[in-house]
Amino acid sequence: MRKLLFQNLLRWPLTVAAPAPSKPALAELSAKVDRAARQRLGRSLAIREVDAGSCNGCELEIHALNNAYYDLERFGLHFVASPRHADVLLVTGPVTANMREALERTYHATPDPKWVVAVGDCGRDGGVFAGSYACIGGVAEVIPVDLHIPGCPPNPIQLLEGLLALLQFQKSP
Repeated sequence: MRKLLFQNLLRWPLTVAAPAPSKPALAELSAKVDRAARQRLGRSLAIREVDAGSCNGCELEIHALNNAYYDLERFGLHFVASPRHADVLLVTGPVTANMREALERTYHATPDPKWVVAVGDCGRDGGVFAGSYACIGGVAEVIPVDLHIPGCPPNPIQLLEGLLALLQFQKSP
């Protein structure tokens, strides 16, 4: 045990360095989302995140959008606590039997115009949870989905690109 401890103290971590951040690219992408939201809605975009039964991988990436690096509040993206104030429902995970009614209620509580974004592979078809007795399936099996952002989990830039695509190319409901 002691030998193993000393060996690990003398080794460098076996991790790969993170890629260099591209602040100009992030700022440009975020500004495009803000312009598109103001053009479509006349104001900033309000997002309600709903976990329908995921492993929390997608939630970690979504919460990264609010950290000091991405800080999307400055670009007009706002996460709201109530679906009554939301424009977009960002739904993660497969829909479990226990969360089906809650997801339906959240969808009906969100005012029109509203968009639903299924995040991650689980949101599309159940992902690794597909076929489980507790899993109904993807988000589209319970409520209508306007956009799917693939990945397991998708990174914050992919989430931002998905929101921009939603604002630019989806018709208003």
